[in-house]
Amino acid sequence: MRITDLLKADAIRLGVAPSNKRDAIDLLIELHDNCGNLLDREKYEEGILAREEMGTTAIGMEVAIPHAKSEAVKAPALSAITVPDGVDYDSPDGADCKLLFMIAATTDGDVHLEVLARLMQLLMDESFTASLKKAETPEEFLSLIDAKETEKFPEETAAPAASEDGYQILAVTACPTGIAHTYMAAEALAKAGEEMGVTIKVETNGSGGAKNVLTKEDIENCQGIIIAADKSVETARFDGKPVLSTKVADGIHKPKELIQKVLDGKVPTFKAEKAEASSSDSDSGDSIGRKLYKHLMNGVSHMLPFVVAGGIFIAIAFLIDTIAGVKMDGNFGSGTAVSAWLKGLGGEAFGIMLPVLAGFIAMSIADRPGFLVGVIGGFLAKYGSTFKAIQGDDLIPSGFLGALLAGFLAGWLMKMVMKLCNKLPDALEGIKPVLIYPLAGLGIVGVMMCAVNPFMGYLNTGLSDGLTWLNEHNLGLLLGFILAAMMAIDMGGPFNKAAYVFGTGMLTTAAGLLEKGLAVTDPKVVVCYEAMAAVMIGGMVPPIAIALSTTLFKDHWSESERKNGVVNYIMGLSFITEGAIPYAASYPLKVIPACMIGSGVAGFLSWLFKCQLMAPHGGIFVFATVKQPLLYILSLIVGSAVACIILTVLKGKNKEA
Repeated sequence: MRITDLLKADAIRLGVAPSNKRDAIDLLIELHDNCGNLLDREKYEEGILAREEMGTTAIGMEVAIPHAKSEAVKAPALSAITVPDGVDYDSPDGADCKLLFMIAATTDGDVHLEVLARLMQLLMDESFTASLKKAETPEEFLSLIDAKETEKFPEETAAPAASEDGYQILAVTACPTGIAHTYMAAEALAKAGEEMGVTIKVETNGSGGAKNVLTKEDIENCQGIIIAADKSVETARFDGKPVLSTKVADGIHKPKELIQKVLDGKVPTFKAEKAEASSSDSDSGDSIGRKLYKHLMNGVSHMLPFVVAGGIFIAIAFLIDTIAGVKMDGNFGSGTAVSAWLKGLGGEAFGIMLPVLAGFIAMSIADRPGFLVGVIGGFLAKYGSTFKAIQGDDLIPSGFLGALLAGFLAGWLMKMVMKLCNKLPDALEGIKPVLIYPLAGLGIVGVMMCAVNPFMGYLNTGLSDGLTWLNEHNLGLLLGFILAAMMAIDMGGPFNKAAYVFGTGMLTTAAGLLEKGLAVTDPKVVVCYEAMAAVMIGGMVPPIAIALSTTLFKDHWSESERKNGVVNYIMGLSFITEGAIPYAASYPLKVIPACMIGSGVAGFLSWLFKCQLMAPHGGIFVFATVKQPLLYILSLIVGSAVACIILTVLKGKNKEA
């Protein structure tokens, strides 16, 4: 977040002469208040003064940066003053302060810390600080900051600054994992807006939470909003505004087209049913398949941290027991005190993975009222609850498939309940979310899951037995090829995510089998880990193959493609398939087939060599936990080489090389 995004000319006063520290604070607060940054001036002032009581916010070098997080702040903002004669601000170096910034931050997130850190980096340059003190107009003051930020942070691509009437276009980007696609789409939209001369602000719903959040004022003043997302985002705030909802890939590949649609007024007006409207309502124009995919990915994106962290801890526990020579029976992974602790902790994370998956699928469909029914449905699926045994039947846990069904059915049923409750008197509006919805939801999900769990349990068991049969008859090799090839079809899209969800689902099945007392060497457990190994190696091949081709066959690629290709070594080895997307977008009929074949070969070899992976992510960093690690590396090398050779042949020499 740039300083110039938060500091406006009207919030700057130059050449003032406060008589003391309190006068300076009052002046800075007044600037915030006059600019409409505050909801309650007195409450915000209390926060500022409380912070000063903890210790002065003067940092030395004639600079002070008072700040406070407060519910009285409408949106993050800055105000600033210069004091030529200085003011006593209890500075640690004893010098009077001549340059003061005040940060007003909302209570959600740590914007004040980000802004404070950035200001400190800029103000460490004494010549820059001196130039700010000498600025004669607010515009000059802002231009000095803008120039310094551009110099200090050249990697940033700043969107055109908002006009006095706000940004023309707003956008929200989000992908299931919140890593690559989210920020690639944001960058593409920002660049397109800059090239088209359109002011645009993009909110990213990444793995670290929402950044550059759209404010109420932004929304009120914009012409329209673009939602480029493959998972549900909060949309009730956009009620009455033109909203274009599309997949995140369109934000990457068609940014100008999306922006132009909004500018041309070819976007429907979004209508939220009520303040509690479901975040999924924005996809009303989507096909049924896309709606299902978005709901699923909302659950998967929230589930992944539990899968990754829990899976890696369990894998490390197995590694420790392997090194210690512990017998591979039902207690494997708990043979030492350290491994037992790691496996227990990882198991706890795995234990709530299914409820998290089901809960956020249901929440995507029915908003907050759906969360309870989804979470409980996930737990009932995990334990295999029936009418005879509500606390679970070990023989028929419906597992991953049951949690998926619980999330979708619970969400849809809860949404029906919410619509029925809309007919109740307005006097009952306040007790709906705290009493009516939870009671109705709990009863519904309990009856539903007890009814379907036996059937889903048998289906889950049948799937596990079927995979074991395939493996025993050497047909698992074909499955390994298919799973790995799917990881390379769309580089993080629906096919890629379907294969990855299948792999993580197999880890869940393995965890359940181990809880029943099966040994880690049991064929039913082994096939689960082999599936995960094929999935991860399939996702690692595409970026590595592209990196190899751009390194070994330079005359087939442009200069920029060769430079960017090096980064794909790191991304591929880290299991970030999305590094191949720019190349796949430029040469789809050459990159995708080559990578699919190479990934398939790697998955085939991984299964042939009986490589097993207990961790769902991590790339080369978790290779130590792989069974047959050297053969797994060989599979990766061969698959990447095959893809590299095919790609190079299909690509041909670059005419401009």
